[in-house]
Amino acid sequence: MQYIEIKTVRHDFRTNEAFKTLRTNVEFAGEDIKVVGLTSATPNEGKSTISFELARSFAESGKKTLLVDADLRKSVMRSRYKTGKVRYGLTNVLAKKVDIEKALCRTDIPDMDMIFAGPIPPNPSELLGGKSFSRMMEYSRENYDIIIVDAPPIGSVIDAAVISTKCDGMMLVIESGAINYRFARKVVDQLKVADAKILGVILNKIDISGKSYYGKYYGKYYSKYYGKYYGEE
Repeated sequence: MQYIEIKTVRHDFRTNEAFKTLRTNVEFAGEDIKVVGLTSATPNEGKSTISFELARSFAESGKKTLLVDADLRKSVMRSRYKTGKVRYGLTNVLAKKVDIEKALCRTDIPDMDMIFAGPIPPNPSELLGGKSFSRMMEYSRENYDIIIVDAPPIGSVIDAAVISTKCDGMMLVIESGAINYRFARKVVDQLKVADAKILGVILNKIDISGKSYYGKYYGKYYSKYYGKYYGEE
C-alpha cells in the first residue's frame, strides 16, 4: 500500500450540493450498483473531476471508496491530484508486474483509496479486456463499498466500452454546449452495444451566471432555496 496526500479544491455550497445530489442519485439506482464507471463523449468535458469529487463524496458519507484511474492513454489524475511519487499504478497490475495491494494508494481523505493509471501501455484495450482487470475488479468488490472508475472518452477510443462490461452502471459526462445531440446519441449507442447499464447523463460546465437558459433556471433555484441558508462561501 502506498500513502499519498491529495491536492483538493474547496467548493462553494452549490457545487457541494450538486455532488451530494449526484451521490444520492447513484445510491437510489439500486443496491446492486457497486461499480460505477464514468466516461464522456470527448476529452476535456470534466469526467475526471466529477469522478474524483463523486468518490470523495461517497467517502465523506462513510463508505469505503476506491477511485480507479482507468484512463490509461491520457490520465490527468496523476498531475491533478497526487502529491509526491506514486511508484505503481493500474498498468503495472494489469501487466502482472505487481499485486493490486502494492498499486493501491491510501489517501489522506478518510475512507478513500485510489489507484492511478500508471505508465502508458502500448495495448490499453487489451489490458482492460483481460483477466487481470476482471480479477482486480473482483478484489475491489470484496474490499470496498463503492468503486468509481474514471474511463477514457468513449467517443475517442473503445476502452470505455470494454470497461463498462466490468461495471454495474455507467454515467456519461457531457459538457454543456460542447457537442450536438446526434453525436451524444451515437455515444450512448456505443455504450448500449456493449450492453452497458446507463445510469444517467451528467450535464457539466453549466453557465449559472444567468446568461444561458440553464443559468437563468438554476441560478434562481439555488439563490432561492440555498442562498438564504448558506450564503456565499
